[in-house]
Amino acid sequence: MPIDEITQKVSERYAKAANTGEQMCCPTSYDMAQLKSFIPDEVLKISYGCGTPAGLKTVQAGETVLDIGSGGGIDCFEASRLVGPSGRVIGVDMTDTMLDIARENAAAVAANLGYPASNVDFRKGMADAMPVEDGTIDLIISNCVINLAPDKHKVFREMFRVAKPGGRFTISDIVSDQTVPQYLVHDTEKWGNCLSGALTLAQYIAGMADAGFLGIHLVKSSPWQVIDGIHFFSVTLTGYRLPSATSSLVRYATLRGPFNRVVDERGTTYQRGIPQPIGPDDAVLLSYPPLADHFVLTSHPVWLDQTDPRWTAVFPAQTPCTWRGHYALLAGPFVEAADDDHHVYRRGEPVEICSKTLDVLHTEGYAPHFVILNRAGAQVSGTAVTCAPDGGCC
Repeated sequence: MPIDEITQKVSERYAKAANTGEQMCCPTSYDMAQLKSFIPDEVLKISYGCGTPAGLKTVQAGETVLDIGSGGGIDCFEASRLVGPSGRVIGVDMTDTMLDIARENAAAVAANLGYPASNVDFRKGMADAMPVEDGTIDLIISNCVINLAPDKHKVFREMFRVAKPGGRFTISDIVSDQTVPQYLVHDTEKWGNCLSGALTLAQYIAGMADAGFLGIHLVKSSPWQVIDGIHFFSVTLTGYRLPSATSSLVRYATLRGPFNRVVDERGTTYQRGIPQPIGPDDAVLLSYPPLADHFVLTSHPVWLDQTDPRWTAVFPAQTPCTWRGHYALLAGPFVEAADDDHHVYRRGEPVEICSKTLDVLHTEGYAPHFVILNRAGAQVSGTAVTCAPDGGCC
């Protein structure tokens, strides 16, 4: 299907939904009771998305926030509340009907918030060619919109262009666990449903990394639909346009765990407990959340072992396990990671796991970094097995 046709069909679909009140089928978790206190119902009834990127404590007072695919303005208005009257919000959308509704309600939202004037500017534009100046945005948000863009890599490059050095994104979108086949890619209706345009999680994160973002990591995830064995699920991701490094006292990084080994986005490998020499740019990357929690950054080599309280590990139970159809997908901030039972996870690639490994990945140190899916089509009733001759797992 030609790109222009996809764009036109999607725009028409959302314009129709705005006029008819159709509920677009994406998973959302807005606190509607709180939003109703300052956002008019006309906006709330046409809010479509698969997450709440403006409501995850990612927005800070005084910032400039960009919402890609701002629709009726719900996320822009929530960001407006959070940045305060000294902040600024820009919403970009391609659909005139949506822009009209957002602009018509901007003054009412400002009045409800007690602002002297609206701090939200709604602009017509495409996600892959945004009418936004270079290097001006502190935080980019987007809610189930980039999925609809035919050329997502252009969108990711645009995001990097407009982000300030030190800026970041928090975006929610629908991705899949495997490549979407052509019969779905060319299904016009499923484009509007955030299905046909879905990238795999691996492709999505790789596209943002190719654009220049680093420290890309999972904030939250939730399942959505399974179609012909393809799992579609919502993810909210954050990443950074890192500032240039200045002189730093940090010269070494020691991996604390719980991973046994990790490879960062610059290609540097770290073994738990062993100090690794790093440069100023590496020190900047490792100082950002959530990477900072996994490392000890020092000016001199620091070795860690099991007697050091900073050293962490989670070992599987030494008991038989069961296979129940679970798969784990590493979602950053590392491109590769290994646990203490010989599993190697590559970012975005599904790895089949047994019940013992599932328990490990549900622990505090691992859980924030993984999406867990179950591909079994029915309840699994397999008997317990020993995965390896030594009683270890998988």
